[in-house]
Amino acid sequence: MREIIRSDVNEEWGHSGIVEAGDFVFISYCVGNIGQSIENQINGAFDHLNMRLESIGLTLESVVKMDCLFRDVWNIPVMEKVIKERFKGKYPARKSIQTEFAHQGGEDGLQFQLDAIAFKG
Repeated sequence: MREIIRSDVNEEWGHSGIVEAGDFVFISYCVGNIGQSIENQINGAFDHLNMRLESIGLTLESVVKMDCLFRDVWNIPVMEKVIKERFKGKYPARKSIQTEFAHQGGEDGLQFQLDAIAFKG
């Protein structure tokens, strides 16, 4: 069995931002531009995802699955616009979920977060 590599570790929260296991990479808690518009937050989350992927030699093209979490799931069309711009036809499988975020700022704070699985085979 190959080694499982954990990076971008947050001891305070007790989680790893990146876990490499075999040919797959699990990336959690991608957020950005908290407190700004929903489109800016979605772009910020994809920027965060891209930064983490680049740190291990991958690109958005390697993403095969995403879980997209919204405070208001009716913002899915905004995310779809961003996905079309960023993935240029090579779309991952995805699901969208509405949730109450346990994050400071309440309704004016965190609006969007994504987790992703990438293939590095």
